[in-house]
Amino acid sequence: MKREKEETNIKNSSLITNHSSLLIKGGRVIDPSSDLDEVTDILIENGKVVKIGKTQELKSKNLNVIEAKGMIVVPGLIDMHVHLREPGYEYKETIKTGTEAAISGGFTSVCCMPNTNPVNDNRTVTEFILDKARAEGSAHVYPIGAISKGLKGEEISEMADLAEAGCVAFSDDGRPVMNSEIMRRAMEYAGALGIPVISHCEDINLSRGGVMNEGFVSTELGLQGITRVAEEIAVARDLLLAELTGVKIHIAHVSTAGSVRLIKEAKERGIKVTAETCPHYFLLTEEFIRGYDTDTKVNPPLRTAEDVKAIREGLKDGTLDVIATDHAPHAIADKMVEFDYAPFGIAGLETALSASLSLVEEGVLTLKELIEKMAVNPSKILKLEKGILKKGADGDITIIDINKEVIVDPARFKSKCKNTPFKGLKLKGIPLFTILKGIPKGMH
Repeated sequence: MKREKEETNIKNSSLITNHSSLLIKGGRVIDPSSDLDEVTDILIENGKVVKIGKTQELKSKNLNVIEAKGMIVVPGLIDMHVHLREPGYEYKETIKTGTEAAISGGFTSVCCMPNTNPVNDNRTVTEFILDKARAEGSAHVYPIGAISKGLKGEEISEMADLAEAGCVAFSDDGRPVMNSEIMRRAMEYAGALGIPVISHCEDINLSRGGVMNEGFVSTELGLQGITRVAEEIAVARDLLLAELTGVKIHIAHVSTAGSVRLIKEAKERGIKVTAETCPHYFLLTEEFIRGYDTDTKVNPPLRTAEDVKAIREGLKDGTLDVIATDHAPHAIADKMVEFDYAPFGIAGLETALSASLSLVEEGVLTLKELIEKMAVNPSKILKLEKGILKKGADGDITIIDINKEVIVDPARFKSKCKNTPFKGLKLKGIPLFTILKGIPKGMH
C-alpha cells in the first residue's frame, strides 16, 4: 500500500546493508517491557539499538532515515505458533514463503510447530529447519520440537538433544498427547531443561469426526459437531499435571469460555500456566460457517458469541497472555472440497495484526497491552531475548499505521496459502515497516 512521500519516507532504502545505520524519527515508541510510551527517535547501528531519544540529523552516507511521524513504533512482533510445513509439505508452505508472510504481517520472529514430514522429533530435522531459515528465511525462525516420537503420543522424544539443537519449546500441536503418563513425564523432562511445553488440548474421543462447533448451528447445517468439552477436559487435565509437577504449561489456541474459566482459576491457585488465543476466536463465531466456506474450518472450531465474549474478557483481564496466529497453510485445492473433507487450518500471519488492532479500537485492550501479547509475552515465555526496545537490543522493530484501512485480499498474500475467513473484510491498521536487525524487510 502506497503512502504519500512526505508522510512516511525511507531515504536510500535500496542501499541498506548490514553495515548501514537506521534512524527512525518522530514515531510514537511503545515498549511495554520498559514502560516506554513517547514520541521520540530510535537509532540502530550494526543491527543493534544504540539510542532511544531525540536525535539531531546525523551526517553519514550510510545513514538511512524513516520518517515515522504519526506512526506507532514497537518491538518486532513474535508469533509463537505457526506451521511452516517444511520439510515435507512444501506445496502448502515453505520456510521462505512463510517468513515472507510473517514479515508482511509485521512479525520479525516466528516459532514453527513440529508436524512436518519427517516430524521435528530429532536433531537432524531441527538443524535442517535452522539451516534453511538462515539461507532463505526473511524472519527469525525458532523451531518447536515434538513431545513424542512421530507425534504418536507413545514415546517421549529426545528432548535434551532437541533443546541443544535449538528448539525453544515442545509440542505435539495438531495432535493431543492423550496418554496422561506420557504428558506428565514430558512436562517433567521439559521442566528440567527449563523449556516450556505447549499443549494442544483436545480429547479426540470426544472430537473424532467433528468438523465444527457442536450446537444449534451444526444441527441446522447437518455437520458433525465438536463439543467444547473436548477442549476443556484436556485443559483441566494439563492444569492438574502442571500443579502436580510444578512445571510450566502453555495452553495453545484457547477457544471456549470454559477453558478461560479453568485457566483463570488455575492462575489464582498459583499454577504455572500461560495461554494463547487467535484472532479468529475473538472476532468470528460459528455463524460464519453457514455458507459452508472451508476457509472457516479450523481446529479448535469457531465457537459461539458467548465464547467470543469470554475470550475477549480473558485477554482483557490477563488470563490469556498471548495472541498467536496458528498459521496453518494448505494448498488451495485441498480446501476446494466439501466442508466435511477439507483440512482444518487457515492463513493467519498477514491478517493477525490488523485483526487484533480491532481490540484497541473497541477498547478491549490498550496498545501497550496488545504489544505485550504479540511481542513481550511470547518472548518471555520462550526466553527469546526479543520483544524489547532498549539500548543493546536487536533492531527488530515493527512500525504500524493504526489509521490505514485495508480490505483483506488473499491474492496479495506472500504466503502460498490464500485461505482466510477475513477475505473481503475491512480492517483498520497495517504494519507499515517490518525491520529485522536494522534492515527494513517489508514495506507496505
